[in-house]
Amino acid sequence: MLQEKKVLVRCDFNVPRKEGKITDDNRIVMALPTIKYLIENNAKIVLFSHLGKVKTEEDKAKNNLECVAVRLQELLPETKVTFCPVTRGPELEEAVAGLKDGEIVLVQNTRYEKGESKNDEELGKYWASLGDVFVEDAFGSVHRAHASTVGIPTNIKENGLGFLVEKEVTMLGKAVDEPAHPFVAIIGGSKVSSKIDVVDNLLKKADKVIIGGGMAYTFSKATGGKIGTSLVEDDKLDLAKEYLEKAGDKLVLPIDNVIADAFSEEANTGVADAGQIPDGWMGLDIGPKSVELFKETLKGAKTVVWNGPMGVFEMPKFAKGTEEVCKAISELDDAITVIGGGDSAAAAKQLGYADKFSHVSTGGGASLEYMEGKVLPGIAIIAEK
Repeated sequence: MLQEKKVLVRCDFNVPRKEGKITDDNRIVMALPTIKYLIENNAKIVLFSHLGKVKTEEDKAKNNLECVAVRLQELLPETKVTFCPVTRGPELEEAVAGLKDGEIVLVQNTRYEKGESKNDEELGKYWASLGDVFVEDAFGSVHRAHASTVGIPTNIKENGLGFLVEKEVTMLGKAVDEPAHPFVAIIGGSKVSSKIDVVDNLLKKADKVIIGGGMAYTFSKATGGKIGTSLVEDDKLDLAKEYLEKAGDKLVLPIDNVIADAFSEEANTGVADAGQIPDGWMGLDIGPKSVELFKETLKGAKTVVWNGPMGVFEMPKFAKGTEEVCKAISELDDAITVIGGGDSAAAAKQLGYADKFSHVSTGGGASLEYMEGKVLPGIAIIAEK
């Protein structure tokens, strides 16, 4: 069915690098099942991806996608991988036309094109004209209506989801849209403003919503608590109050905190009850009583969605809350447990628990918007077609 067809695949090769060297190839490895399937089915494969933010000529040099082609070739030694250093024109057209069955061309960073993030109509049509079939396999980008995520499938007849995106949609769907109960959501991270839509959507669906991380201090201050110099969004206090009234005992907040006299690994530390943080001190993790409360709340859960750490897990002194929550989720029997990408995925990986979850999302922004109940344009267009 795919033999001799030119298949355009949108991948997520937005990999971290240091001095031009890839430091974590996880996103490339995650794309391999779809790529290998296309190789085995003798497709002619054209891969698209963005890398970093491209605003200046300096950004272009810094975010050249060639390093990904080199790594792909190492991971697929039997397959010919060609890197095309341009995003349009005769060189790209000849590279695609010269493909043999089962060979790969990786196109230069899609963000080299100004029209990419604007979903430029002409650009989407041009890229679509290079192939016969489009496969969406970049979950980290499906929440963006870009030329490579929406423009191409709009202009091509045959569309499909890659294995990675299919798994993401299935697992997030099971967790958020059709959860087995009891369903517990855990929302952490620093700001109420970036997570309030998630809290709002999950309060309608979950039996309990646990709040941790920096955002908990805004809720604490909203109830009249003393939070010292902890992170707070004063303009969100009324909103936090409203949610506390609306949600009742559905919202579970920390009852104590690990506090420090400076934002540093070397700081003096202590433990204070929630709302009792002395002046000059800040909360940087949930305390031991909160850990027990959260564990108790998680007991018997059949679905758990987790987005955002419980404290400043990057510093070992303030990682215990996140680690204990991670451990408690990983020990649940017969539960669907999903991490919504971003910092919580990084924390689970750093603490060695990532493989103990049902699913760890590869797209922080996309999974966040899915949890908010928003439509993801890159998936909606495939469904529509």
